[in-house]
Amino acid sequence: MKRDRLAPRLLGRRVPLPLVAWLAAVWVTLWGDLTAGNVLGGLVTGLVVTWLLPLPILDPGIRVWPLALVRFLLWFAWDMVISTARVVFWVAHPGPAPTRIVRVPLRTSSEAMTVLVMIAVSTVPGSLVVEAYRRELVVHVLGVTGDVTTKIRAEVAGLESRIVRAFGTRRDREELE
Repeated sequence: MKRDRLAPRLLGRRVPLPLVAWLAAVWVTLWGDLTAGNVLGGLVTGLVVTWLLPLPILDPGIRVWPLALVRFLLWFAWDMVISTARVVFWVAHPGPAPTRIVRVPLRTSSEAMTVLVMIAVSTVPGSLVVEAYRRELVVHVLGVTGDVTTKIRAEVAGLESRIVRAFGTRRDREELE
C-alpha cells in the first residue's frame, strides 16, 4: 500500500515521487534561483526522466533497528576515543609503534554488512582494512601490543555483531547465532 502512494502509475509506469522531488531540488539548485517556474520545471523534468528511464527496485539489504543502532553508536564513539588516545600515545612515544597485519574471518555473508564493517574498521584511528576476501578481512593495526591476532579478531567480531544487530536483515541476524 505504501509503495502505491510513493510510486503511483503514470501512463502504465510507476513514477517514484521521492525521486521526482529530489530531482526537482537538484534542478532548482542548479539554476540557483528558487522560483515557481524553476520548481515547476524541476518537477516536470523529474517526472519525464523517471518515466522515460525507470530504475529497477533495489533492496540494499539494510534495515535500521533503533535500539541496536543507539548501542552501536555509543560503543563506536567510545572506541573512537580509546583508539585516538592509543594512536596519540604511540605518536608521542619515541621509537616505532608496533604494527601488525591480521586476517580476520567474518561470520556474515551479506555484502552490505561486510562493507559497513569495513567502513567502521577503517574509520577507527589505528586500523585499516587492507584487503577484503569472501568472508575475511585483512586488517592493519597500529599500537596494539600482546596477543594482537586474538584481540583484533575479537574486536572485529564484536563490531560485526553490533553492526549486524543495528543494520542487518533478519537473515543477517540469524547468521550470527
